[in-house]
Amino acid sequence: MAFIDNYNLEHVVNEAERLVHEELGLQLESYEGTICLCNDCVADMAAMALNTVKPLYRYTLLGTLWASSARSDAAYDASVREAVSGAIEKIRLNPSHD
Repeated sequence: MAFIDNYNLEHVVNEAERLVHEELGLQLESYEGTICLCNDCVADMAAMALNTVKPLYRYTLLGTLWASSARSDAAYDASVREAVSGAIEKIRLNPSHD
């Protein structure tokens, strides 16, 4: 029996994913028509940004409260905006296709 079969980890969530996805959607609105918005490019942007920001994993109610307090942190918000902006620019200049 595998280790993962002994535990229910499906509710472990990285709040940073939601924040990056929201910010990516907001920033990409200004790029419409000037950047590739295919699934591969947008997924690359999200992955690149998520590899840059500090993760905010949660599982319990207490973890949800902790993640919520981190979300209201101006420095964390700025890091998400910067990570998304950098990822968009990198993929815009180097799309994963021709």
